[in-house]
Amino acid sequence: MAVRQLRIDDDPILRKISRVIVEIDEKIKILNADMIETMKKAEGVGLAAPQIGILKRMVVIDVGEGPMTFINPTILSSEGEAFDEEACLSLPEQSGTVCRAQSLVVEATDIEGKVFQLECSDLLARAVCHELDHLDGILFIDRVVK
Repeated sequence: MAVRQLRIDDDPILRKISRVIVEIDEKIKILNADMIETMKKAEGVGLAAPQIGILKRMVVIDVGEGPMTFINPTILSSEGEAFDEEACLSLPEQSGTVCRAQSLVVEATDIEGKVFQLECSDLLARAVCHELDHLDGILFIDRVVK
């Protein structure tokens, strides 16, 4: 495992759309381990592959229950609205209030190649929305409530 360098501020890769992962090979498993290590070292709740310069549709999230990997994630449904303060490892020194879904259902593939669906609420739902935005080149500052 290795800690990877975070892409920050106006790095153009943060605004690009990530590609679907077709095969979970050894490179993807190493990327996953490195992303978890990088997220932990940076004391983050989540990390998307573009944040370390990799345009692949993969995120890792840990809201205190252990790290979870989401490969090719898609939000199937969402409910409600919740306003809360957000920040981002790629935008140090910035924060703002963002409206996200109160709860949602996400479908993804885990690092072992198994497709799963997960019901998320509160902080986990917020983290899923925030990290999935990264996969489409969207940053939380684009969603800050003025």
